[in-house]
Amino acid sequence: MTETSREIQGEAIRHGGKGQALGPGLYLVSTPIGNLRDITLRALDVLGGVDRVLAEDTRVTRRLLDAYDLRVELTAYHDHNGERVRPGILADLREGARIALVSDAGTPLVSDPGYKLAREAIAESVPVTAIPGASAVLAALTIAGLPTDCFTFAGFPPQKTGPREAWLEPFRHVPGSLVFYEGVSRLPAMLASLATILGDRPAAVCRELTKLHEEARRGSLSELAAHYAETGPPRGEVVIVVGPPAADDWDAGRIDAALRAALEDMRVKEAASHVAEASGWSRRDVYARALTLKGEGR
Repeated sequence: MTETSREIQGEAIRHGGKGQALGPGLYLVSTPIGNLRDITLRALDVLGGVDRVLAEDTRVTRRLLDAYDLRVELTAYHDHNGERVRPGILADLREGARIALVSDAGTPLVSDPGYKLAREAIAESVPVTAIPGASAVLAALTIAGLPTDCFTFAGFPPQKTGPREAWLEPFRHVPGSLVFYEGVSRLPAMLASLATILGDRPAAVCRELTKLHEEARRGSLSELAAHYAETGPPRGEVVIVVGPPAADDWDAGRIDAALRAALEDMRVKEAASHVAEASGWSRRDVYARALTLKGEGR
């Protein structure tokens, strides 16, 4: 057996491979966002090997566990009971319990109530392990047909028009694509707000991801807003992906600001490439400016 093989086997034992006992700690387990076959083999190993599973809606998670014949204790953990039950969960973790946390669908902690539990477990030096898998954010990005090298996930916007548009304002000059969650009943209004605040950028509404009727409707924000205003909200769940600002939205001052931020943790060539891709400026011009800023100490 090679040294690499031994390392991989060791990791499998420590984090729960098939037939191996799990170590104590909190396991953040990604679950399917629609198609139950998107569960990973490792997730099944972990869900079958922990002492109990914490779930937003136990009915949803029970269907997943039943589909794979997993018999494990299931406990509700959500926004409404988190403050009350979290101390007991943390006490169990300190004593060596093996507990999995799942959301109703996708990766825990992404627009999900599990963040406080994970944060407090980490603060108490409890082992916290990610079991990666399905994510609506990444699934939408891959089929939207918009730039993916730089993106910002913004989550859910406020529901009312005024607060929503005020909330959107800071995103006007964020480089890269933007990803939003939104309820289908508010989709036409959200698209109209996006067009008003961000300008008429290219966008995609990704619906029913991984399910039988998966769809990505692409067009400008104004076109998409008009379509859903006419047809009404679609069925299912949606993710909105909005393309980056047009090149002419990037003046020299904004290029400099983006370069200064990128140069904090990137080499000059990498920073220039990153900003050029996001802004639409030529790599040669951006690289020249990056060299100047580097020489000036930014």
